[in-house]
Amino acid sequence: MADELLDVVNDNDEVTGQEMRSVVHQQGLQHRGVHVFLFNEQGEMLIQKRSADRANSPSLLDCSVSEHVKAGESYLEAAMRGLKEEMGVEGVEVTLRGKIQMEYGFNDNEISEIYEGSLNGLSVQFDPGEIAEVNFMSLDDIRTSIIRDKEQYCYWFIELMNWYFGQPARLKAL
Repeated sequence: MADELLDVVNDNDEVTGQEMRSVVHQQGLQHRGVHVFLFNEQGEMLIQKRSADRANSPSLLDCSVSEHVKAGESYLEAAMRGLKEEMGVEGVEVTLRGKIQMEYGFNDNEISEIYEGSLNGLSVQFDPGEIAEVNFMSLDDIRTSIIRDKEQYCYWFIELMNWYFGQPARLKAL
């Protein structure tokens, strides 16, 4: 994955500097991220299986789109870019569901906004460099699957879904 310039932020989500992604993750600097939960007409969420080549959480299940917010970019701009780059879709209307602060893993500290949107008949063309496959699951099936087989999911996705379902989660709502 190419290195990119990210904004470094404090606990109030104020930009305090900029660093390359590699430095941000080496030093554990807090930065911005975005997640998009995409749904089909049946109310099922699009779940992606991360590529086996991913450095972080390879071959694990994740939400529809997860992106870093590049330096100078807004959360919404990053969400729209992620929809295009990861899923090959444009023109999806998204709604902000919330903002959270979470430790995503070792030296991976983010403030993230979570959006949801509907594909409204659009078909996805996912990026095979980042994603191995995509599937749609009902929210009930996701909840049950996380309880039964949580090792197949990214840590952060489990916490995001706990938050989404109104259950205790290892994150701070902002």
